[in-house]
Amino acid sequence: MSNTTSNTSRERDQDQDQDNAPDLGAAGSQLSTAPREESLATLPAMGVVGWARWFWRQLTSMRVALILLFLLSLGAIPGSLIPQNSVDELKVQTFKNAHPTVTPIYEKLQFFDVYSSVWFSAIYILLFVSLIGCIVPRTATFVGQLRSLPPGAPKRLTRLPAYTTWRTEASPEQVHEAALAVVRKRRFRAHVAGDAVAAEKGYLREAGNLIFHIALIVMLVAFAWGQLFKSEGAKLVVEGDGFSNTITQYDDFKAGTLFDNDALTPFSFVLDDFIGTYERSGPQIGTPRTYEAHVTFSDGAYGKPQKKVIKVNEPLDVDGTKVYLNAHGYAPVVSVKDGRGKEVYKAAVPLLPLDNNVTSSGAIKVLDGYRDKAGKKEQLGFQAFFVPTFAGKGKGTMWSQFPAADFPVLALNGYHGSIGVDSGIAQNVYQLDTSKMKEFKDADGKQLKQRLLVGETMELPDGAGSITFEGLQEWASFQISEQPASGWALTGAVAAIAGLAGSLFIQRRRVWVRAVRGDDGTTVVEMAGLGRSESAKLPEELADLAVMLNAEAPTAPGTDSDVAEASSVEPAEGAEK
Repeated sequence: MSNTTSNTSRERDQDQDQDNAPDLGAAGSQLSTAPREESLATLPAMGVVGWARWFWRQLTSMRVALILLFLLSLGAIPGSLIPQNSVDELKVQTFKNAHPTVTPIYEKLQFFDVYSSVWFSAIYILLFVSLIGCIVPRTATFVGQLRSLPPGAPKRLTRLPAYTTWRTEASPEQVHEAALAVVRKRRFRAHVAGDAVAAEKGYLREAGNLIFHIALIVMLVAFAWGQLFKSEGAKLVVEGDGFSNTITQYDDFKAGTLFDNDALTPFSFVLDDFIGTYERSGPQIGTPRTYEAHVTFSDGAYGKPQKKVIKVNEPLDVDGTKVYLNAHGYAPVVSVKDGRGKEVYKAAVPLLPLDNNVTSSGAIKVLDGYRDKAGKKEQLGFQAFFVPTFAGKGKGTMWSQFPAADFPVLALNGYHGSIGVDSGIAQNVYQLDTSKMKEFKDADGKQLKQRLLVGETMELPDGAGSITFEGLQEWASFQISEQPASGWALTGAVAAIAGLAGSLFIQRRRVWVRAVRGDDGTTVVEMAGLGRSESAKLPEELADLAVMLNAEAPTAPGTDSDVAEASSVEPAEGAEK
C-alpha cells in the first residue's frame, strides 16, 4: 500500500513539473539534463567537398594506415597457405581435385590468385595512398621544425620534470656563453632567447619515423614493379645439353603483366657436369654434402665462354637475370631397336624423383621411325621406374636405398600402339597415355616387365625389337628469374628497420638554461629539461650538463653547493633536482 501511494505521489510531482516548465521559458529549458534530440534535417550539409575532405582525413590517419597494414598481412595468409596459379598451376589443380567442396568458394574469393586479386589490390593501393597522405604533411612539418629555432624558456622552469639551480659569481652573459658551448658540444641545437639559452636535440626521432614510412612506400613500389615486370621460368638440363634464354627453351615460363618477351637477357649455358656427394653414415645419412652444377655460359649472343659453378643459394647472375640450382635427378640412357634390328631411338631420358633417395619414375616414348617385324609403323611407350641404389633381389620393394648411383637398376614395362601425340593435345612428357595402346605380353601371357642393369637388354615379344639400358647420366633443374627492383626492395627493408629503430630509441628533448642577476649581486642559474616522450635518462643527461656548466660557472661561495631555490614556486610533482 505504501508503494502504491509513493508511486502516485511521484507521478503527481512529475505532472506538476511539466505544467510549470513552460513558465520558465528558455532559461528553464537549459536546466534540463536530458539529451537534446536534433533532427538530421537541421544539421549542416557537408556537400561533396566536405565528404571528400572527411574521407581523405580518415584515409590518411595513422589508425586507418595501421588497419590497412593489418589487412594486407591478413590477406597474405591465404596466399601463403593456398597454392597460387602464379607459382605452380599443377599444385593448384591438385588442390582443386582434392577439395571439390571449397574450390568454388576459393575461386570466387580469388584465393588462387591472391596477389593479383581485386580485394588485395584495393588494400594495397589504399595503403599506398594512406602512407603518402601521412608522409607529405609530416615532412612539411618536420622541415619547418628544422628551419625554426628551439622555443624560449617557460616562465617557471621549476614546473618541469627535470630541474636544478645554483648561484654563481659569473655574469649572465658568461653563463649564456658557457651554456651554449656545453649544449652544442652535446650536439644540441641552441640559441639565446631572452634571458635563457634554449636547446633541443633528438630531431632524428621524427626523421626515423619519416624514413620508416618512406621505406614502406619504396618497398610497396618495388614489390608492385617486380610483379608487373618480372619473368620466371624453369628448365631441366641433362649433362651435355644446354639452354638459351629464349621463350621456346623454357619448360615452364611465367611473366608479369607488363613484361616484354623481347626484354629477356641474352645468354646461354651448357651443363658440363653435376656433382653430388652424400653423407654415408650417421643420423644424417643421405644428406647432400656437395651439390653443384658445373656450367659453361656465354653472356650475349657472341660472348666469350666462361666457367661457373652454380650451387644452392649461389646462382649464376647475368645482367640481373639469376640462374638458381633447384633440383637434381637421373636420366637413364636407353636405345631401342625395331623388329628388323635397326636402332630407331637412343637418348638420355630424365626421370622425376619421388623421394629423398631419388627413386624416380617417368616415361620413354618412341614416336617416329619404329616398325614391327612385319614392317608396320607403330609407336612404343615404356613406363620406367629407376633406383640409383637397389637393395637387391628379394630384399624389399623397388625403392632406392641411397641417393648416389651405387647400384642403378631400371625397371620397364612396354606398350605399343598410338601414344596420342598426333592429336595435337599437349601431353606430360613424364606420363604415358596408354588408352590407345596395348601392353606387351610375356610367354605366360602376363604383362612384360623386367629389371635391367646397365648394359642389359629387354627383348620385346614376337620379334617386336628390344630396349637396352646403355648407361646413366644426371640432370639438373634450374630456375631462371629476373626480378626487377629487388635491390630497391632490399634497400627499403633495411631503411625501414633503421628508421623504426631511430623512432623507437631516439628521444627528443629540450633543455633551458636561465641566468639572471639576483638581488645579492650573484647570478642565479636555472637548468630544466623536458622530453617529448617519457625518458628515464633525461634527469641523468641534465645532471651531466649541469656538472659541465658548473665547471665553467662554479657555485658562488657561501651558497648551497647542491641546490639553491631560485623561486618560491615548488617544482612539479616528479621533478628531479
